[in-house]
Amino acid sequence: MGKISFKKFLPAIAWFFIILILCCLPGSDIPEIGWLASIHFDKLVHLGLFAILVFLFGFPFFGYKLSTSKRIRYVLWIMILASLFGLSIEFIQKYFVTGRTFDLLDWAADSLGAIIAFFYCRYRIEKSTRVIRT
Repeated sequence: MGKISFKKFLPAIAWFFIILILCCLPGSDIPEIGWLASIHFDKLVHLGLFAILVFLFGFPFFGYKLSTSKRIRYVLWIMILASLFGLSIEFIQKYFVTGRTFDLLDWAADSLGAIIAFFYCRYRIEKSTRVIRT
């Protein structure tokens, strides 16, 4: 059983920093479009950002030669850490970013995106295991 190459995680690491940069933009740099705010579009953005993050970190485990349960456990930890990253960003915004505040609903959207991606990754890992056995 070989190790997963660090290179396989580079897209996920890049996405991590993109999220960090976007979430640390001052409030004045974020455009406000009235009707998008009225439908809470920013929550969908948070959900998507964190779903992609978990998917990108989970993707290298799809074909990795470990037991299915271990691969799923790794992705579960990725999901938990992504959710904690979302919570950390909210505190960073509250205390360090001008014009931004702590928003519990943003964290909920981050976590929901991470959970959705976890279940998708789990499905793909289990599916790849079924294909290998048959």
